Amino acid sequence: MILTRQAIVSAVGRGDIVIEPFETERVSPNAYDWRLGEHLRACDAELDAAAPAEFTELTIPPDGLILRPRTLYLGVTYERTHSERYAQMINGDRSLGALGIWVHVSAPLGHMGHAIRWTLEIRVARPIRVYPYMTFGKIVFISGFGRQASYQQMGLKYTRTAGIDNSRLHEELN
Repeated sequence: MILTRQAIVSAVGRGDIVIEPFETERVSPNAYDWRLGEHLRACDAELDAAAPAEFTELTIPPDGLILRPRTLYLGVTYERTHSERYAQMINGDRSLGALGIWVHVSAPLGHMGHAIRWTLEIRVARPIRVYPYMTFGKIVFISGFGRQASYQQMGLKYTRTAGIDNSRLHEELN
């Protein structure tokens, strides 16, 4: 079950959901409008799933940065989210999709207990200028059924995500 606007605001008030920073006006009927952070990593080289990828670190200036097709960008959400009670699902914004920006298509689920600034996979169809702190998507909160387990307490490989986190698939393949 997806939480409604009032349920999200109430859960934040109780501490069942943490959104840092939190702005009530960013809560829509059943989601929170999250923003793009100010840092990106860019990769336009060939990738190998069995090896760490090399990226160029970028800071998005206040007047924006043009993203280019055929480049993989990893970004980060401005907001940090956490909930031991609710799972989280992050999506790009419909307005971005209409501009040819695909964001976070492959891994939208944040498990119960995941406390992160989300790493974002970003691809673009055409060159487009993006800005730091612009609305970039929506996050919904979902009630779980059954016995709950905290992602943070399970010691999995992405438990300490504080910023942009590259793929760690190579750790499993070596």
